[in-house]
Amino acid sequence: MRIVPLLTAIIVTVTLYVLIMERQALLAFARGEPAVTEADTTALPAPDSTEMKAIAQDLVRVVVQTTEAREIDSAVQLRGETEAARQVDVMAETSATVISEPLRRGSFVEAGQALCTLAAGTRPAVLAQAEANLLNAQAQIPQTEARLREAEARLDEARINDNVATKLSETGYASDTRVAATQAAVVSAQAGVEAARSGLETTQAGIRGAEAAVAAAQKEMERLVITAPFAGLLETDTAELGSLMAPGATCATVLQLDPIKVVGYVAETQVNRVTLGALAGARLADGREVRGRVTFLSRSADPQTRTFRVDIDVANTDMSIRDGQTADILIASAGKRAHLIPASAMTLNDAGDLGVRVLGAENIVTFKPITLLRDTTDGVWITGLAPREDLIVVGQEYVIDGVKVLPTYREASHTPDGNDAKTSEISQ
Repeated sequence: MRIVPLLTAIIVTVTLYVLIMERQALLAFARGEPAVTEADTTALPAPDSTEMKAIAQDLVRVVVQTTEAREIDSAVQLRGETEAARQVDVMAETSATVISEPLRRGSFVEAGQALCTLAAGTRPAVLAQAEANLLNAQAQIPQTEARLREAEARLDEARINDNVATKLSETGYASDTRVAATQAAVVSAQAGVEAARSGLETTQAGIRGAEAAVAAAQKEMERLVITAPFAGLLETDTAELGSLMAPGATCATVLQLDPIKVVGYVAETQVNRVTLGALAGARLADGREVRGRVTFLSRSADPQTRTFRVDIDVANTDMSIRDGQTADILIASAGKRAHLIPASAMTLNDAGDLGVRVLGAENIVTFKPITLLRDTTDGVWITGLAPREDLIVVGQEYVIDGVKVLPTYREASHTPDGNDAKTSEISQ
């Protein structure tokens, strides 16, 4: 077949071309070196350039940015929700039928305003009977006091007679029988006094019982009108007209929304940074921002999450903030000096510690652990560095501690709010 000689001729031609025309590339390939063409030779840097120095010293090129510490407000960030300052289910304390028209949910009620009125039934008659019993018991006081005074007078008389009889008996003018009779009269008079005092105490006890019955009847009458314990909004309708209320039945639910609480839970690692009275702000889910102060910091951690409750009181005069809205919370804390760096500059060492790599003397790389304070759109705020550091922002993943590198410096000027205004690179 003619195709075999043709293929053989093509293979021989290609082999001769490689051996003669591409001899240098072939030798480089055989030695495991990259092939250098004439075009590549023209693109190589000058022998005295920085790139050639790096190649000659086998240095890794990195990009370095100088960063300086700045004073920042180290706020504590939390996520929480709004909560009514007070919420009460107003319940009935007696059993009766509702005779008042219901108030509808969303209505504003003042403290002491009637929410539900119950039928009186026989309670007025019970009160009248208790008052009559009280008057009857009070009317018996003068009689029992008179009996007591009469018994005391008889006792005084018996004592006088006994004294006279005793003296006459000593002089022989009275018999022993008379003395014994007068002494018996004294004992009898003393018993009469005790009986009169007991009668008086019984009458006074009856008065106190009657007064208690009157107070109970009056309290039962007061329970017929169920009032709002504080000013707020009705979360539910009040009990419907004609419904039967039993003790413990709910008349209505009242919410106090001014001031309203913003509640969050702070981790145990940051709880010491929160203090009572500290300024705080919150951004609600609808974008509104509110401000207030910390009014409560729990001393006991939640057993499930190991976090501590924080309450912030916020003014809500127009009642526009509702109970249960999600909120992002910032609580002011003591300021710190920190560095704003790109998030991409952070790395991990072999032990898994979070940190950055910085440039030391003679361009030697050093790993420094850091503490992350806050994540923002402009970068991350960190602590743990010197007031001024040369931070490796590109190439930090390819070097380790003690390695000498060839840096390219990037200078960044910052606006007052921390945004980069311009960036330029200067090769050393």
